Amino acid sequence: MKRAYLLLFAGFLCLLAPACTSDGSKGEGTETKEAAPAAASANKPRKTILFFGNSLTAGYGLDPAESFPSLIQQKLDSLRAPYKVVNAGVSGETSSGGNSRIDWILRQPVDIFILELGANDGLRGIPLTETKKNLQIIVDKVKAKYPGAKLILAGMQVPPNMGPEYTSNFRSLFADLAQKNTMHLIPFLLEGVAGIKELNQADGIHPTAGGAKIVAANVWAVLKGELSEPGLTSPHPPNPVNQGSDN
Repeated sequence: MKRAYLLLFAGFLCLLAPACTSDGSKGEGTETKEAAPAAASANKPRKTILFFGNSLTAGYGLDPAESFPSLIQQKLDSLRAPYKVVNAGVSGETSSGGNSRIDWILRQPVDIFILELGANDGLRGIPLTETKKNLQIIVDKVKAKYPGAKLILAGMQVPPNMGPEYTSNFRSLFADLAQKNTMHLIPFLLEGVAGIKELNQADGIHPTAGGAKIVAANVWAVLKGELSEPGLTSPHPPNPVNQGSDN
């Protein structure tokens, strides 16, 4: 367990490094970008699922089709579900940065909003009150612009070297926000991936293609309950959200 946390911490440092900021390199997400071409029903208006996050959402180091939002789009297409995924992940993003750009992002319609921010705040030791305030403002803006949108929050964790009190309170922050705002919570986005060397890139934190499949499965476990379309069928098992190897 200690070794896993050390690996997690070493990788998390990359989230703060200049190399991990958006510079157009492979796997970097643009601010608003459909995760993959949709093959869902062309005759139905599609609802929008917006992923708003940092490098984990952007798919840092991966081909665009390998990011977990793209895998969610592939899953939706396999189910012929009338949804399009928009990947609004930016590497190096903090909750403050997200708050600064959310108004621009919300110019497009949003039916399901998935918030994945806060990890960089924790690694910088930003006071939890500031992180919580910024995330709450983002949620408030989404609610004000799209009161009918469904909201999902991705929980994150920081390594224990941040101190037991900070580490515990950081983890609880997400559960508290989810409860306050009636949001569905993904308990830990990187569950089953964090600290596992073969599922992470050389930096120790950004998932490999195989790790991204597990992350997508973590997201799908919560997201699927928010889809409003009845009678969805899956004609193409297995799907890209299932856990498995990179192959």
